[in-house]
Amino acid sequence: MTSELLSTLNQVAASHADGNQPEAVFRAVDQALLRTVSHKLFTILMYDTAITESIRVYSNLSNDYPPGGRKKIISQRWADHVIRRGLPFVGNTAKDLKEVFSDHALIQSLGCESVLNMPVRWNGRTVGTLNLLHDEGWYRDADLSSIASFAQLTLPGLLQLELAGGN
Repeated sequence: MTSELLSTLNQVAASHADGNQPEAVFRAVDQALLRTVSHKLFTILMYDTAITESIRVYSNLSNDYPPGGRKKIISQRWADHVIRRGLPFVGNTAKDLKEVFSDHALIQSLGCESVLNMPVRWNGRTVGTLNLLHDEGWYRDADLSSIASFAQLTLPGLLQLELAGGN
């Protein structure tokens, strides 16, 4: 691990002390991933218990993707891979987006044609996902282990929202 990456992880960990939770941690992770991996659109989603729709709990583009927004999950293959099995998903083309997201047209209108969905896991289940979107082919060489570390730093905030009925 590079000293820059370690420093960035430490900054995100320190954001847990902020009194404005979970927003402070979500924003810190957004900024850390912007610096280390980059994205145009960054969201954090939680899932209903039947895994039929998601609820957005954070977005860096709140005009286009406001927190509280919901969307249907259209790909059971994606849901099995990311939510049930807890594995990251990387799609690098507009075709990949169309196969798994009902809002693919809006995503493309924002200049995004690739996605990286990183599950946030606790006690054997996926609580939420971090979703990074960018230009076509952007996430081919992404360091998934580093992104997974940032994702897990959102876990306390996601559990707080879950306990408060935010899911």
